[in-house]
Amino acid sequence: MINKLEKTREIQVKDFKIGGKQRFTLIAGPCAIENEEMSLMVAKKIKEICDRLGINYVFKSSFDKANRSSIHSYRGVGMEEGLRILKKVKTEVGIPVITDIHEPWQCEKVAEVVDMLQIPAFLCRQTDLIVAAGKTGLPVNVKKGQFLAPWDMKNVVTKMDEIGNKNLLLTERGNVFGYNNFIVDMRGLLEMRKLGVPVVFDATHSVQIPGGLSSCSGGNREYVFPLMKAALAIGVDAIFAEVHPDPDKAPCDGPNMLYLNDLEEILKIAIKLDDIAKEL
Repeated sequence: MINKLEKTREIQVKDFKIGGKQRFTLIAGPCAIENEEMSLMVAKKIKEICDRLGINYVFKSSFDKANRSSIHSYRGVGMEEGLRILKKVKTEVGIPVITDIHEPWQCEKVAEVVDMLQIPAFLCRQTDLIVAAGKTGLPVNVKKGQFLAPWDMKNVVTKMDEIGNKNLLLTERGNVFGYNNFIVDMRGLLEMRKLGVPVVFDATHSVQIPGGLSSCSGGNREYVFPLMKAALAIGVDAIFAEVHPDPDKAPCDGPNMLYLNDLEEILKIAIKLDDIAKEL
């Protein structure tokens, strides 16, 4: 018996839709905002690639990475400077942007600039944060906690539905498997699709090793593309990937980020897998 791919609802992001049977959207960029020049360069390069390949693209980078292993870990440029840079990326490159929020009071301010809000995995059960994000009316991408079963995310869907915001995406980023390790159960992608909302696969955080480098997280970049291919073959609505021109010199999450120069070849294969999955 061949199982049909569950059809998810479509959500509007700027001038395109995510979900249903649309080609996967790419959500990508450096882990944290480092400076304006690098953010613009990466955004322009990825947009050029996506335009050539016919992929919708959302630029992602965080003005603050609050969930850090060490108090000395790099967190970003801060809200004021980060939003200024994201606004410039949005207007100059002409693409939608998404960034992390960590506290309810940030939602309204950040929503003035970005096109989507993202709730980190560790905060996915914070009701006040979800409600505040949902009340902005923007699409909200909620990452599944590393400690939750995929079907537990139905409560996030209910919270958003209760406040009247149907523009929700759920992201798989792996589950805790022993100490300092994640594992991705690909069945979870199918289980979350049953909730009816677009499902995203976070290909880079899924290979993270939390605290693996003592005062910061490690990662296994070699597993990013194989896991991405598996998720696309199963069927996902978007791929989340942190991308950097030189990951080994990045101030955070370098070991699991993709090289910018590798992205186009990766996406060419991704399209083929997505086309097969969406035909089912």
